[in-house]
Amino acid sequence: MKAVIRNEFAMVEVFVDEYSSMPTLIVRDLRSGRRVELDALELEAFTHAEHRQLSSFADPSQLA
Repeated sequence: MKAVIRNEFAMVEVFVDEYSSMPTLIVRDLRSGRRVELDALELEAFTHAEHRQLSSFADPSQLA
């Protein structure tokens, strides 16, 4: 199943790739086409992060 998540600043598509050797979450930026594949350990790390630690990822001045 695919889902599109959007707001006034971004639009991404997310889905689980269960066909590779290990299931991964795929997140694709619908504007640029860039994507990232995250495994279970990487996703778990997000649950331990505080919002302030993640905010630099969402800073538009850091996007290339």
